[in-house]
Amino acid sequence: MYRWRHHLNLGFRTILIAVLWVTSNSRLSHAMNPQTRSSLRTSLRQSRSQLSPAQQDHAAMQLYHRISGQRYFRKAKRIAFYLASDGEIDPSLLLAAAEARGQHCYLPLLHPFRPERMLFLRYRQGDPLLRHRWGMWQPALRPGALVHARALDIAFVPLVGFDSACNRLGMGKGFYDRTFSFRARAGRRSPKLIGLAHECQRVERLESQAWDVRMDKIVSDKANYQP
Repeated sequence: MYRWRHHLNLGFRTILIAVLWVTSNSRLSHAMNPQTRSSLRTSLRQSRSQLSPAQQDHAAMQLYHRISGQRYFRKAKRIAFYLASDGEIDPSLLLAAAEARGQHCYLPLLHPFRPERMLFLRYRQGDPLLRHRWGMWQPALRPGALVHARALDIAFVPLVGFDSACNRLGMGKGFYDRTFSFRARAGRRSPKLIGLAHECQRVERLESQAWDVRMDKIVSDKANYQP
């Protein structure tokens, strides 16, 4: 009788542990629903927007020092940058350094015929800029200055949030994920995707979605992260 009760208790405990494990993992998998992701974006954008101009300038300088001497940066021939807005960390010092060394610098612009994707256009400081439909600046389209994303060596990618495993939370429109989705399909490691951020944009953990393209590296003003 004792043995029967003992085995029954063990069986009940096993079932209870299994139920608790499934429940907790179910909650975890639903923790980043669209509403939660939207709220997190709002919170992180507010955090970076609260940085003063002096703090932004200091963060940009720290970012420059973390990247400018790296071999992967100095050896790259074609590098995509972005024009910082909405409190994003500013890579313009890196762009100026790359241009001074004769490296080809590119900026993203929205595809004129495929609105969900981006193109990359050769940029030199002083080239004309226009606002696209979301109100941000992009280079004016010029024949012969375009390059496909596959031809880049490095793409510096803006982000709203990130974790130490190099998962990226973007603005939610999916431009970068769709533009670089060929990397996952072809098993490519080029171009090197490097997310740039303020350290205040780091969170404990981000759940990766099926369409997300993970960064090869994320560099903040205070640390480097790799998967």
